[in-house]
Amino acid sequence: MISTLQKAVLLLLSAVVALPLAKPDAPDIRTVNPDLTVPKLSSGPAASGRRIKQALPGYEQTKAYHVTYLPTDWEEGKRYPVIIEYTGNHYNGAFSDISTGRPEGSNMGYGISGGRGFIWICLPYLNAAGDDIALTWWGDSKKRTAKPTLDYCLKAVPWICQQYGGDPGQVILCGFSRGAIACNYLGLYDDRMAKLWRTFIPYSHYDGIAAWPYHGSDRDSALGRLKRLAKRPQFISHEVTGSRLNLTATKRWLKSTGQTENMTFAETGFRNHNDAWLLRPSAARDQLRRWLKGVLAQKH
Repeated sequence: MISTLQKAVLLLLSAVVALPLAKPDAPDIRTVNPDLTVPKLSSGPAASGRRIKQALPGYEQTKAYHVTYLPTDWEEGKRYPVIIEYTGNHYNGAFSDISTGRPEGSNMGYGISGGRGFIWICLPYLNAAGDDIALTWWGDSKKRTAKPTLDYCLKAVPWICQQYGGDPGQVILCGFSRGAIACNYLGLYDDRMAKLWRTFIPYSHYDGIAAWPYHGSDRDSALGRLKRLAKRPQFISHEVTGSRLNLTATKRWLKSTGQTENMTFAETGFRNHNDAWLLRPSAARDQLRRWLKGVLAQKH
């Protein structure tokens, strides 16, 4: 049985996925000027260089939606790799770092692509009823079911590819914080989900590192999901932090599983628990872009 104190701790962790404890020498992202600005949301249909809210067919009468960005070099009839992104939990954290918990609050895909060459889609986590955005984890606080979120994703990926020329063999799954955990927890949830992805980019946290307030967050369950990775590459990054939930902890956990083939690890170089680091030039971003170019060039 879980004690009252343990329940309180889990509730706190569910709101903020591990507040960072920065090392003294880690710079703040705001010491580096951004060279990218995520386009503002536009109304109307999708078009090159535009970022819009969309609802999948069948969800028009709900509050569920995703955000679509077509690259500046997008042309009808051509095919493009697709970045699917999941955002972090809603929170206000240290160093003025915030996360809205909504699809439009995401930055990773734009930072990775620079706005060119990739279709970028930010998918939602849905509540238990499947009709609204879940700002914390997935499902509801009393029912952390992932099924509505999984259903939306399973419909969205082929629909996006069909509508906008996405290459179903070059779909990348990335995510920040809650989204980093989601890369494996949702992305490798079952065989149907696992087969969607070419590669994975989790930033800040990793499935199996800690127990969270939803079913199946334990390490045995996480290992079962990890086995569905099937040697596909992952780029695993983390902010520079003194927290016990850091890159070293992720490396240690993965080494213990024996599932380390084709995994690349990197620290962002910044102290912030904030995916806006990717909107700024850095050695880690350069490394990530080179890595992804190499992965997509490989036969699989």
